[in-house]
Parts: sequence; structure tokens; C-alpha cells
Amino acid sequence: MNTLRICLVPRVSGVGGMVSFQRRLTEGLTKRGIEVCFDLNDTPYAAVLVIGGSRQLLGLWRARRQGVRVVQRLNGMNWLHRVRYTGAKHFIRSEMGNLLLALIRARIAHQIVYQSEFARRWWEQVYGETRVPHGVIYNGVNLDIYTPEGERKSPEGAVRLLMVEGNLMGGYEHGLGVGLNLVKRLGDHLTAANNFSSIKDVRRVELVVAGRVSESVRRRFENALHERDMKGSPEISLRWLGVVLPERIPEIDRSAHLLFSADVNSACPNSVIEAIACGTPVVGFATGALPEIISEQAGRVVPYGGNPWRLEPPNVADLARASVEILENLDDFRIGARARAESMFGLDHMVEAYLQVLLER
Repeated sequence: MNTLRICLVPRVSGVGGMVSFQRRLTEGLTKRGIEVCFDLNDTPYAAVLVIGGSRQLLGLWRARRQGVRVVQRLNGMNWLHRVRYTGAKHFIRSEMGNLLLALIRARIAHQIVYQSEFARRWWEQVYGETRVPHGVIYNGVNLDIYTPEGERKSPEGAVRLLMVEGNLMGGYEHGLGVGLNLVKRLGDHLTAANNFSSIKDVRRVELVVAGRVSESVRRRFENALHERDMKGSPEISLRWLGVVLPERIPEIDRSAHLLFSADVNSACPNSVIEAIACGTPVVGFATGALPEIISEQAGRVVPYGGNPWRLEPPNVADLARASVEILENLDDFRIGARARAESMFGLDHMVEAYLQVLLER
């Protein structure tokens, strides 16, 4: 083999963060002169990285038997379908996905890479510790692209709260309800004190949502917004961006004062890492990997207030107070957010860590 090649096996249904990871890792490997393929039949290759789960079990077994190193990258498991009704097909697909993930983890992979310590603890709690080596590699972003440098097109006289999720359906619309509740409470806070260090004369609070949302979900939340009593409070607005191109994300992140991380029990949300790299502070609940990612200088995480695994009503009041704290010291938090990204979430660091695992350096 004259040129080093690595086979990336995409997830069964690669969307959102999985696609972002695959694209970024491919770019990083190519930059280092390493070829990448996405088909197990496209031999030869030095190693295989299974991004989550795959139905290509026979192909993975064949590669392993031929002496090719197989590494599995794991985030969390499908769980929302057990809490919220998302349809019979979605339930079956989610359970089958979990079985594939667990089978590859237990029987095929030479090594496991978890996206966070939270993801590792979750898998070990449910299935036990693996008999193969394992470790944690956080996601990374290109810090030259995701940067605070550039125009911040924040609206005048408004606080902009941003939500960026690949998919806000199939149970994930729960986060939309929390986000809408959060901006309502922020509006109440701003009634009493509407001047912050970096935002003057606040007259409006915006919730800007990027991600896949069904028309019925949009109508439901717009109706809920219109039912609010506007007397004596700043205007509340809701704006849908839909699915946006990756190259637009830095500009969108910079346009917001805060990112609300809506995904409960997320293994390592790319939207959070992208936001802090752009100098946009993050607010969210202390579930999943968020406490590992967000330092006190980069944002605020607050206790959920109920059982997040049952999607019980969360403590939005504390979330709103934490948001106000950030807004009162926005310039410092923007600096702290970028510093956190530079210290932990650079793309070069992520790619090098995967190379060490894939090639047993």
C-alpha cells in the first residue's frame, strides 16, 4: 500500500452531527495526505472507523478477520422514543439502531472511542465496560473558520437567543418548548432591567431556530407565542431558519447573544462547540456532556430540576437567571467561550487523536 488509506463507515442514518464529524475528519485526514474511502469493499485500507452503528456487519467481520483494525466511535443511545410517542416505525428503527451499536461495540471493534465521559458512563451503565481498550475524544472544529472574527449582525434593541439542532422532530421538539419558555421569562426579566453592558434599550427578545422542524410543530409553537399576554413586556419573536448550510453557521452563531443548548443528555453537541468557537456563550441544563464542555467562563449550565430521562418539566427560571448573568457580562463571556474552544476543541487536536487510535501510534 503506497498511500495510507482509512475507511470511514457512516452511521446507519447519518444526519446532523454525524455528517459534520465525517466531513471534518475527512478534511483533516486529507490535509495530512491520508486517503479516505467510505465503502468496505473499496480495499485496501489500514483501518476502519465505524461512525456509530452500521448494518454492514459481514463486511466489518471480514475486515477484522483480515487483520484490519476496527475502531467504533460512539455517542449516546436512542432513548427519546421510550419517553415520547414518535410512531411505531421510529420506535423499531431506534431499537434496532441501539442493537447494532451494542453488537459492534461488544463483538467487532478493537477499540471504542466515546465522544465524552458522559457517553462512556452511559454505555458502561447499560452494557458494562468493554473488554477492549476505550477512551474519550471530544469533537472538534476548524478554529480558523469558527471564529469570533467577523461582523456580529445582532439586531438593534433586541436580545437574540439561538437554537441550532440538526433535527427538532421525533421527540426533540421538547427543546423548542423549553426555548420558547426561556425567551418569555427573559422578557419578564428585561421588563425590570432592560440595559446590559453590551445591549442597550432592549425592546425585543428573539428566539432564532436553525434545524429541521415540521410545519405542524411550527404552527403549534407560533400559536403558543401568540397566546402570550404582551402587556408591559418586551416583544417576543420567533424566527425559523430551517436547515442551513454548514458554511452559514459561523455567521449565524456570531449574530446571537446566547446559544441555548436544547438537546437533553447529548453526548457531545457540535452546535455548542461551534458556538463557543465563535465567541458565543452557551446556556443550558447540566445534563449529558454539557458540564464537561462549558466552563464557567464560557457560559452557564444549571440543574435540570426534574428527571431529564423522563423529560419532566425543567427549571426554566434558573435557566433565565443564568442567561441574564451572561448578558450582564457578555464581553467577558465571549472571550471565555473562545478561550475554552481553543483549549479543548480544535480540529487538528481531534484528528491527531483519532489517528493515534486508528493506527495504534
